[in-house]
Amino acid sequence: MFRLRSFRVCSRRLFHSGAVSRDQVLDQLQTCSAEDQVFDVVGRNKAKLSASHVSFAIGQLWRFQRERPHMLRTIEQVRNHPQFLTLQVLAENKISLMDDASVVDMLYVVLRLQVEHHDSLVQQLVTEAWNRLERFQMATLSKFAVCLSDQFLQHSPLMGQITQIVSQRLDSIQDARVLTPLMNSIFALVSPQLRDALFKKADFLLDHTNPLHFNNPRRVVQFIRNVKQIHRPLLEKCNQLLLQNVPRMDVEHISIILGLYHSMQYNNCDFRLAVRQRLLELVDTSTDPATFTKLFASLGPLGGQGVREGLESTALLLADELNPHQALGVVETMEEMQCRNLQLINKMAAVLLKNLETYRSVEITRITQSLILLHCQNPQIFSRLKAILLQYLQASVYPYEVTMLTRVLSLLPSPRPDEAVLSRVNAVIPQSSLNDLNTYSMVIAKWIRNDPSYRHNTSSKYVRLLQTLNRCGRERLHGFQSLDVVLEEAKCLSGEWFDEMLLEETMVTMQKLIDQISWTNVHELGVYLTRTNYFCAALMDRIASVTIENIDKIHYSATYSILLPFAVLNYDSPKAEEFFDVCIQHFTPYISSLDPHLLVLLAYALALADYFPEEVVREIFNVDFLAKLDAHLETFPDSLNMRIRLRLMELNRAVCLECPEFQVPWFHERYCKQLQKRANSSISPAQQQIHKMLGDILGGMNCAKVGVLTPYFYTVDFELVLDRHLHPVPYSEQIQLQISESGNVHWESGSADRERTELPPGACRIALEFLDSKSFCKNSWHMKGEAMMKKRHLEILGYHVLQIPHFEWNSMELSTEDAWKEYLRKKIFSELP
Repeated sequence: MFRLRSFRVCSRRLFHSGAVSRDQVLDQLQTCSAEDQVFDVVGRNKAKLSASHVSFAIGQLWRFQRERPHMLRTIEQVRNHPQFLTLQVLAENKISLMDDASVVDMLYVVLRLQVEHHDSLVQQLVTEAWNRLERFQMATLSKFAVCLSDQFLQHSPLMGQITQIVSQRLDSIQDARVLTPLMNSIFALVSPQLRDALFKKADFLLDHTNPLHFNNPRRVVQFIRNVKQIHRPLLEKCNQLLLQNVPRMDVEHISIILGLYHSMQYNNCDFRLAVRQRLLELVDTSTDPATFTKLFASLGPLGGQGVREGLESTALLLADELNPHQALGVVETMEEMQCRNLQLINKMAAVLLKNLETYRSVEITRITQSLILLHCQNPQIFSRLKAILLQYLQASVYPYEVTMLTRVLSLLPSPRPDEAVLSRVNAVIPQSSLNDLNTYSMVIAKWIRNDPSYRHNTSSKYVRLLQTLNRCGRERLHGFQSLDVVLEEAKCLSGEWFDEMLLEETMVTMQKLIDQISWTNVHELGVYLTRTNYFCAALMDRIASVTIENIDKIHYSATYSILLPFAVLNYDSPKAEEFFDVCIQHFTPYISSLDPHLLVLLAYALALADYFPEEVVREIFNVDFLAKLDAHLETFPDSLNMRIRLRLMELNRAVCLECPEFQVPWFHERYCKQLQKRANSSISPAQQQIHKMLGDILGGMNCAKVGVLTPYFYTVDFELVLDRHLHPVPYSEQIQLQISESGNVHWESGSADRERTELPPGACRIALEFLDSKSFCKNSWHMKGEAMMKKRHLEILGYHVLQIPHFEWNSMELSTEDAWKEYLRKKIFSELP
């Protein structure tokens, strides 16, 4: 009894002692519901505030701000409050008393509250964290790396030390929320080995993390973009996770992801459709300028005409409320949408004009380019833009910036460039990349065209610039030791200067580095060869060998760009059959995973090369696939939409003609008639010349028909029919090739409407085709795939095809009319079987 009473007395003392020792300042801070209350507690308890109190108070200030929408945040008022300065001073004095996590948390929060990077508190927090770096937990290290990135210290020695720690302790990271911010902070310093290890680790952690945390895959996509190494399987995995979360995303998150995809030229049709639907749901809630700007940039390029008109109307209403950055975003989206709303264009030009002094050089160039492409009719803004561009150019010391400014200046009307421009260009040319040199070549060509004095001064400043340009280009090419570097610099090059001066030498350089062709770069090399139309058997043989040996390492979607040069350039390599079979077998199991437009392009490339995998054809020519393709094409720019639809028609035609056993119907009749109405049906001078000569040879102009439209809508340059005695048959007696409603080819004369499967006995229908330079590879007389496929198809339609290559017709041997006529006579009467 006495022992129990003693226990109660003792316990009362203990509880009372605990109540007395409770942290009353912390209790007061925890009950605060607004910034003013926090500052009130701080003001009343300055002498009592410990390191933990200061950390909690500053953290509480950020929590209040974070919970509000961006437009309602009051960060500036918080930062300018007198008691916030008190907290800064106290924090600075108590840094050594904070634990590791508190030091980094404090740094993270003060940066979010927009304390200047050079502020003494920020500097001391960074220094203290650096001193403790080796003992940081990986979560703390990740947050610290983010803070350094926020201060633009991605290339600092401190970030290098963090990168080394990550390399040593990567296996210890078991949380994607720790890894993904960390890998984006150190991306600029990772080696290829560490990059691949980070890919592998991210791939593993994404499989073991909550799929609803979509910021993890978003940050992985950002890392892939940053390191400029497209890891296709990991990118596809991230896309699937992001796709699952689209219904939960807001406009800002969607805008970020679409921006990343756009910068990587990655298009996933399912994601685009899902995003468009989600954005349409968010239209009514996106009424403030900040959110609307992101909505406009994201939905505008994806929406149809009605959606675009609605967005443009809202943009017109909000134009005066947009800040400079938002106005630039709207104008660039208008350019992407090919906006023709003159009222909106003029309004946005006026908004931009008021803010021109606030923009950096790169933003001024973007504004100028967008307004030019939008056909803005505001001379005042272009005059101001030109003055600002010149001002930035004269002050710039960076080669890439001088190139950018010079290129945009050349878009503005001017009789000749200022001497200051020529001086800056001449100074930076020796430091320029191939891409910059190519830009200068186009700019100089434009200066020459616009400057009347050039014709009277052949040793002018332009000639000297071009000589310097040529020398620097060759020196740069000769200095390359890495094929990947060559591909990186040359992949976007085009134009007369590059074709004439550097294309041949670029190919020589690539052949010197041919042993560096590997499974990681065959697709990029394939794209480059296709784009340049350059026929190089050695490089393509190497592509085929590497692909066959490493097909299991190559992502199935990359087979399109690998196959493309072989199809387009019509190259039948020694290993062609094995090469195509290996590629077809590799991607066929994944045809349902390929974007519909990519599968159409892939099937068309195979058709060029005379390959028609039945499973691929069956997949494309079914109602569900075509409906899905239609839906996806609605989200594409008009030019790409038209290109895919044209390729589908050409594929449909090829399958109907070459694989009738598949029983695929011809369903592009109306589409082709619409194309025909829009097409320019004028006859070229060369066609007129040849037609006249054919009339002389055949005994009359009515013995050869110009621009004949065949079934399946091929256009034949000249059509003629010879009877069994090789005598020309005039038009009035010719039998015209037709196509029936059932899709069967038949012959039909003007007097008798009856179906036939062949020409009259002994007669021969001839298609005479003039092949210009587009039908041949750039560096040789090797005929390309399209011309060969057309020849195959015309032969199936019953024609005997004769081709007149431009290099034969325009050769020195055929410099007289008699020589041309003799050439045509031999073509027609000697090449017949």
